[in-house]
Amino acid sequence: MSQSNDLKPETLAAQALHFLDAETGAVVPPLQSSTTFARDADYAPRGASTYSRYGGPAVDQVEALLARLESGEAALVFASGLAASAAVVMALKPGDRLVCHAHIYWGFREWLEDFCPRFGLDLRLIDMTQPDQLDDALAGGAALVWVETPSNPLWEVIDIAAVAEKARKAGARLAVDSTAATPVLQRPLELGADLVMHSATKYLNGHSDVLAGALATRRADDFWQRIHFNRTGVGAMLGAFEAWLLLRGLRTLYLRVRHAGATALHLASRLQSHPRVLQVLYPGLPDHPGHEIACRQMEGGFGGMLSLRVAGGRAGGLGLAKATRLFVPATSLGGVESLIEHRKTIEGEASILPDDLLRLSVGIEHPDDLLTDLEQALDQITLQEGTAAQ
Repeated sequence: MSQSNDLKPETLAAQALHFLDAETGAVVPPLQSSTTFARDADYAPRGASTYSRYGGPAVDQVEALLARLESGEAALVFASGLAASAAVVMALKPGDRLVCHAHIYWGFREWLEDFCPRFGLDLRLIDMTQPDQLDDALAGGAALVWVETPSNPLWEVIDIAAVAEKARKAGARLAVDSTAATPVLQRPLELGADLVMHSATKYLNGHSDVLAGALATRRADDFWQRIHFNRTGVGAMLGAFEAWLLLRGLRTLYLRVRHAGATALHLASRLQSHPRVLQVLYPGLPDHPGHEIACRQMEGGFGGMLSLRVAGGRAGGLGLAKATRLFVPATSLGGVESLIEHRKTIEGEASILPDDLLRLSVGIEHPDDLLTDLEQALDQITLQEGTAAQ
C-alpha cells in the first residue's frame, strides 16, 4: 500500500490505496471470509485480526480508504447507514442535547423521536436553513448537532462551516450526513465538522447490492472510541463480503458521481420549463435557495439527486412514477440505474412532504434517454387528464 500523501483522491479510490497482494501480486484484494483468526503458541494474535465482529482484512482496507477520502483521522464501517447514525447518538449521555435539522432522512428522524425520549436525550428538531432557530436551540449548550446536506428529499443546503462554528462555541460536536454529496463533491471535515456519515448503501457502493454505513472522524478522541465500542457491543459490524463489495464500488466512485451529477443538472435545467412540472428541487439551479452555499461548499457538481413537484397532486405524482420506462420505481438512491419514487407513499400519511413530490436518483445512463423518458411520462399524465375530462 502506498503511503504517499500527494496522490489525488481519484487515484487513491481507483487503486484502493494502491493495493497489491503481497503473495500473488493481485490488484484486487482477496475476499477473506473467515470470522475467526488463529493465535500463536503464546496466544497472541498472528496478525491484525482476531474476530470479525472487531474487524478483518476487508473492513480494515475499506476503512483506511474512506478515512483518506474524507481527510479524517479514522473511519468505521457499519451494517447500515442507520446503524452508523445510531452509534453516534448512542455515544451521548442521558441529559445531553441533540440539535438536528428537521428535514432529514425520515427513517433516522423516526428513530430519533422514539429513542431520544426513552434514553433521556433532549432532542431539538429545527429548520437549520434559519440561523436564528439554530441560535435558540444552542442557547445553554448542546452535545451534538446533526445536519444532512443536501437533505433528503427536499435537497436543502446547510452551511456546514457556519454551523460548525456555532456548534463549537456551544460546546457541541457537529456530525454531517453527506450521503447525497459523497466525498467527491463535499468534505465536511475540511469545513469544520467533527464527524461525517454516509449511508454507504448508496453512492459509496453504487451498485444497489450492498447494505452498509460509514463514519469518518476528524480526530479519534474518547467520543470516537465510544462510537467504536457501540459498533462492537451491538454487533453492527459490516460483513467481510459486504466490505469487499463496498471497496469494489469505491473504485469507480468519482466517475459515477460526476457523471450522475452532470446528468442531473441537465435534467433539472430542462424540466424547469416543462408545463407539467411545478417545481424542480436541485441545488445546482441558480434559483435554488441554497445554491450560493452549495457553490461554496460543494466542488465539481451538485450531486445526482433531484426532486420534482408535478401537476395533478397525488394522482399526478403516482401517475408519473408509473409511466416511466427507464426510471425504475424503487426505493434507495445512488446506484448506476436511475430510480424514481413517490416519497409520500413510502413515508406514509404522517410525512411532511407534499403529495406531488417525486424523488429521482439519476444513474449513469445517457442523459438524452433519461430526459426522453421523463418527458414521455409527463405527457402520459397530460393524456390521462385529457381522457378523464372527456
